[in-house]
Amino acid sequence: MELEETPAQRNGSDVLSPLPEDWERAVAVVAHPDDIEYGVASAVARWTAQGKSVVYVLVTSGEAGIDSMSPERAKPLREQEERTGAAVVGVDRVEFLGYPDGTIEYGLDLRNDIARAIRSHRPEALITLNHHATWGGRSFNMADHRAVGLAVLDAARDAANRWVFV
Repeated sequence: MELEETPAQRNGSDVLSPLPEDWERAVAVVAHPDDIEYGVASAVARWTAQGKSVVYVLVTSGEAGIDSMSPERAKPLREQEERTGAAVVGVDRVEFLGYPDGTIEYGLDLRNDIARAIRSHRPEALITLNHHATWGGRSFNMADHRAVGLAVLDAARDAANRWVFV
């Protein structure tokens, strides 16, 4: 199996361009509680300290993420952990879409729900997950991350078209 390269690998650079900060509202759409904390939470703290509004939209509640705990017990714990982590970095709005953890499938329902969140919050910046097969090299990306990342890209386009998902 041939692994897909990231855009930075294709252009021969591992350096990302700085993100412009001339916006006021952002939405972060990710698969699980802790995806933001492992990824972009420090940047979110910077942005909220600048007075920007950031909303978190989580596709699942991460209920399958604790092997030693049943999903029914893990769900409220993971949701509260996410709300607590969000508050630490200045985010006061966290929404959960209710998809089952570990089995997210790319499709119209997912795109519609994400497009609805985008339309509702009207962000100027959209934050999401890597939708590629790997994180570069041989480090595989998980299926939930790939499905959500791709759905966010398509839902952003869908949200901008008033005739899609009316």
